[in-house]
Amino acid sequence: MDYVIATIKPWNVAAFERHRPALPGDWRLITDRSALTAESLRAIAPRYVFFPHWSWMVPEEITQGFECVCFHMTDVPYGRGGSPLQNLIARGHEETQISALRMVPELDAGPVYMKRPLTLEGSAQEIFERFADIVQGMIADIVSGEPEPKPQEGEATLFERRTPEQSEIPEDAGIKEIYDHIRMLDAETYPRAYLERGSIRMEFSGAALYGERVEARVILRKKR
Repeated sequence: MDYVIATIKPWNVAAFERHRPALPGDWRLITDRSALTAESLRAIAPRYVFFPHWSWMVPEEITQGFECVCFHMTDVPYGRGGSPLQNLIARGHEETQISALRMVPELDAGPVYMKRPLTLEGSAQEIFERFADIVQGMIADIVSGEPEPKPQEGEATLFERRTPEQSEIPEDAGIKEIYDHIRMLDAETYPRAYLERGSIRMEFSGAALYGERVEARVILRKKR
């Protein structure tokens, strides 16, 4: 049996390579947007196409022509939409569910294969790495059990995708909010939390919370 994993984030690629020896069947990894086409998938004829993290809308020709599974970091139908990790932390959540969904034209609205718990402790990088390993376990369970996805139940809550400008630390943020703001953006490929003063931009990472004090690394650079 043939399977495809399409992902662009380094932690998902690393997790796939770690778990690949234990997965049954033949696997193809796609990390380039241009390589994901209906024509290329028809040549592979995969049983499933898994999307641990993909930043673009998948054409309907693909989602309707193949059984496509995405993994969303919320307990859907709560939190459909963009930037789930940042939106969850900004709303004060300390844990969440990873939802494995059948992909449909409406974003994050498809039926659910399964859910698994995920703690939101630590930096975004640490959370994404935990997410990647849990997702690989979910992929193994879907491949072995081929569960029938069930429709989502309840009222949908939508998250909006965050913009780079929202990475600026709010002026009225308290100590805990500043800590959360820094850590929720502290991952490879993500825009760091920042402050600006005149022509200087200060970018923060590696935050640690000590009571009423936050310690973090800071890089100063001229604004672009």
